[in-house]
Amino acid sequence: MDKRVYFLMTVSFVVGMVELIIGGILDLIAIDLNISLGLAGMLITIFSLTFGISAPILLVLTAKMERKRLMLLALSVFLFGNILAVFSPAYSILFIGRIISAASGSILIILCIVMAANIVEPKYRGRAIGIVSMGVSGSLVLGVPIGLSLGNLFGWRAPFIMIVILTAISMIGVYIFMDRVAPRPVSSIKEQIQSLKNKKILFAHLTIFTLLSGHAVLYAYLTPYVKTTMGMSESALSIVYLLFGIAAVSGGAIGGTFADKFGTARVMLIFIAIFAITIFLIPSATAFMPVFMLALIVWGMMSWSVSPPMQSYLMTAAPDTADMQISISNSALHFGIAFGSFIGGIVVDQASVALNPYIGGIFVILSLGTMLISMKQRKTSEGKIAG
Repeated sequence: MDKRVYFLMTVSFVVGMVELIIGGILDLIAIDLNISLGLAGMLITIFSLTFGISAPILLVLTAKMERKRLMLLALSVFLFGNILAVFSPAYSILFIGRIISAASGSILIILCIVMAANIVEPKYRGRAIGIVSMGVSGSLVLGVPIGLSLGNLFGWRAPFIMIVILTAISMIGVYIFMDRVAPRPVSSIKEQIQSLKNKKILFAHLTIFTLLSGHAVLYAYLTPYVKTTMGMSESALSIVYLLFGIAAVSGGAIGGTFADKFGTARVMLIFIAIFAITIFLIPSATAFMPVFMLALIVWGMMSWSVSPPMQSYLMTAAPDTADMQISISNSALHFGIAFGSFIGGIVVDQASVALNPYIGGIFVILSLGTMLISMKQRKTSEGKIAG
């Protein structure tokens, strides 16, 4: 495995931390800025929505830029967005900072995934994508628990200060250790939209969208959920996020490895089915802490296990537009997070956070259906795609 893959993982770690860290400190932000919990949750929604919209557009606009230079430019803008968050005096400024961070972060994640997939041998592609995905899920392991602790000790701005420092270190690392990488031809926005006429591709992207929607409905509001249903303390909450993060990292690695070994489609169907069962069992599991922790671990593994094989699935299904499909897949993923956190916020404000697992579970079941539809469509290429 090319060592540069692991460096790309560290960049994705920093970017992933910015998107996901908000979930652990929503209540702190809501209290400090005097807004509702649902409105605070919109900071997740706007980040993910901006990320999803920006990714394919920026990929086209920056198609002719040398990749190392582009990564340094994107990191600079990303740094500015998080500095803005640190010093934001009001919700509106923080909101703008999230938009800037998301737009720059979107091209960073795409660069990491595409570069990782193309600097390794084809037989390691699933694993390389899984390793980069581990950077994002790895941000759960350290980012959310540490962010939660920093937020409780020093206020919600402290985690953003940490992100600013890590971004600056990443910039230095990219400048010193990364080689120059020539740009590759990128499909136009029109071509990206036209590629969705292929039902196999369309329903594969819908699978990621509905799966992450279901995940975000609950995960974006996990802090208020466990506090409301289990009366969990702050120290116990940090353990919850730590366990979830460790499981998520494992899921990313397992997803990529299993896809290479057993075939992408079969692995995704099994993982999505397990995910659906687990999320519906979570409300019952809250009555007994050990059972809840077990359900949490399985949920964490399944939530991040599908993305690596899905990206490998898309690259096999449409090899001529592989970069484009990865871009669209990541947009679908973040649109799902945006939509799920938006729906979750409505449920929290209009009904009860206790209902979030059930609403999320419905979306996960829908993703199982869209995956089955994708698999039944005519293949565009041969390979292990059928599993």
